[in-house]
Amino acid sequence: MKKMIAIALLSILTLSGCSLLGEVNSSLEYADNATEYVNTVKEFANEVPALAQNAVTNTEARQNLEKELQQMKTNIEEFNAIEPPQIAETIHEKIVASNQQLSEGIELYLNNIEKGELDPKALEDSEIMQTIDQITGLANQIKKLGN
Repeated sequence: MKKMIAIALLSILTLSGCSLLGEVNSSLEYADNATEYVNTVKEFANEVPALAQNAVTNTEARQNLEKELQQMKTNIEEFNAIEPPQIAETIHEKIVASNQQLSEGIELYLNNIEKGELDPKALEDSEIMQTIDQITGLANQIKKLGN
């Protein structure tokens, strides 16, 4: 009887350990994905202002700017679709909320480009860059998930 109880307890502990290990792996994977996404957002923030400046006088630069804006919208959608582990749900919700603002800002800027209203200063002062700052500000919280 003691042997059966010991086996049952060992089984429960093993299963709990597997579940815990799975959660840790899931958290690490999410932290890696989120870090990669934040780095993509940072690159976008570094490249887009110069593209916008060049787009005023250069048609090819304008096309590249539109392409980068569309690609960022795709990146946003892909990241938002990630299923976070329980431990990362709060930070994921913050990023998704910021992503909504970022996507709306990008859409507005794309609409302005289509109307011929290309103003690099408007991009720098827009909600796009402020939202990017919010997203990149979450990098420290993401790093804590991976540790």
